[in-house]
Amino acid sequence: MNALRILLLLALSLASLALAVDRPNVVLLLVDDMGYGDPGCYNPRSKIATPHLDRLAREGLRFTDAHAPGAVCHPSRYGLLTGSYPFRTDVSLWPKQPLIKDGQLTIASLLAAAGYRTAMVGKWHLGFDEPGYDGPLRGGPVDRGFGSFFGFRASTDIPPYFYISGDRAVAPPTATIAESRSHPSLGGSPVQGEYWRGGGIAPGLMLQDVLPRFTTEAVRIVREHGQSAAAQPFFLYLALTGPHTPWLPSPEFKGRSAAGRYGDFAMMVDAAIGLVLQALDDTGQAGNTLVVVTSDNGPVWYPADTQRTGHDSTGGFRGMKGSNWEAGHRVPFIVRWPGKTKAGGVTAQTICFTDVLATFAAIVGRALPADAAPDSFSFLPVLLGRQDESDPVRPNLVVGQSYRSGPWKWIEARDRLEWAKPESGTYPGRDEPPAQLYHLGDDPHETKNLATARPEIAVEMRNAFARIREGPRTRP
Repeated sequence: MNALRILLLLALSLASLALAVDRPNVVLLLVDDMGYGDPGCYNPRSKIATPHLDRLAREGLRFTDAHAPGAVCHPSRYGLLTGSYPFRTDVSLWPKQPLIKDGQLTIASLLAAAGYRTAMVGKWHLGFDEPGYDGPLRGGPVDRGFGSFFGFRASTDIPPYFYISGDRAVAPPTATIAESRSHPSLGGSPVQGEYWRGGGIAPGLMLQDVLPRFTTEAVRIVREHGQSAAAQPFFLYLALTGPHTPWLPSPEFKGRSAAGRYGDFAMMVDAAIGLVLQALDDTGQAGNTLVVVTSDNGPVWYPADTQRTGHDSTGGFRGMKGSNWEAGHRVPFIVRWPGKTKAGGVTAQTICFTDVLATFAAIVGRALPADAAPDSFSFLPVLLGRQDESDPVRPNLVVGQSYRSGPWKWIEARDRLEWAKPESGTYPGRDEPPAQLYHLGDDPHETKNLATARPEIAVEMRNAFARIREGPRTRP
């Protein structure tokens, strides 16, 4: 009996080992507020050098119609981790409570259940229970599937500022920092440049050190795993804090781009990505690692910024961060999976961050529970080159107050970007009608509102959008 049990356990162990060998490591790199037009692989006229993003594009698959599920930080991160459109919860509650419910499936909990070591580094921005900073901060990454976490509660312009390790503050934010306003030469809006809000901060913490600190921590995780003899695959979610404000490039990057302080900081972000890729190369893990890199939403970049610098961070699309127009949520999205994705490949498939969860589930061979990831569609066949461009991954797309079906796009309400208005006092969308209809195939830059010219399409789109908002899911 004991011998039989030992043989059974050995067989199970060998089976688990075989599965682990077949499953890739996964590195998900989420940058903050980078525009579609920033990486050179998306914009040949970019004035920001992005050699590491460009390398990933040469070695992997580049998506040209990928979207964040929200046009600002916390909604897009919620959709990424849960496979659920952010309108299905009240994302405005993030400063007071966790947005992801206890027991809700996440990318991290999915991969942990599949035998992965899971780690997160960087910006969370999905809420904690915060009764104080001397005890546990519950409801964060380590309670939502991540085996370890080192990071910030939100952006480096939203106080209080302090590092979190696991579920504890490394040092409570007992000191204070004064508000910093942008110098006009760094950007036309007060929320550009070296901008941060005043408030609590951990003693000795310097905001310019945050991005390098997160990069160092991520590289350490990659290298330690590479030196480990364990066959267990790993999942690393690195949520970098740039090029979101404050734009704080290190001395070696200042003045290196032709796009001002923003461009310098974006180059620093690209270099951080390069350090993670180098760690994968140095430890021999690159060949068995799936790397995904994208941005959580569009940039804070006005037409005046393009005129001032000659650099178009929006890649020719209309709008900016926070906008229902394309520049608010159409983002760079690159996947490198050696031996699986075609090197130098490009796809126009429409995908959303919510689709990452279903895709990872398909990769590791786990079925999604019926009550999880309601808006997640697997694009694994696209990664493997097995799905024709004429066969769409998803039937439609919802981002904020916009609805997409094929080339048609409906915008339900005008943008409200008062929080980001430049010195002129105007903001994108202020004078636009609340109902807008565009045909992105003919008009990708959203210059011709067809809501009046094609009323039958407008009604159809409005009704379809309402049905999705009222329904519990879009995934069959």
